[in-house]
Amino acid sequence: MDNLVLAARAAVLSDLQARRLATAQAVSVLEEACSSRQWWAEQWPEGGIYVAGLVAQDVQDALFESTDRWPLCLSCESGPLHSLYISPDLGGPDPVWICEETGHVAAALGFLSER
Repeated sequence: MDNLVLAARAAVLSDLQARRLATAQAVSVLEEACSSRQWWAEQWPEGGIYVAGLVAQDVQDALFESTDRWPLCLSCESGPLHSLYISPDLGGPDPVWICEETGHVAAALGFLSER
């Protein structure tokens, strides 16, 4: 389980860095999410495939409550600012960021770009 949580941490941190949001607060939120999901995964080992997506969702939710939306969709040039969301909803193998307006895949978790 440690490797799954570390991989999730690395992927989410990469996405935070890509969008220049790897602040002390955001990294603390990430650490808390990883700790929580580590415990969760130890209780339900079969759920290991869900860890990365769930960590990303936890960080996204916590940042939304404390600061702002993350990650924003940078592909859509018209319309209101909107977020990407992780899919599949409850995590799963190979989570990706999806534009909430168009439904298009923006990037795999861990591979968001600066633009």
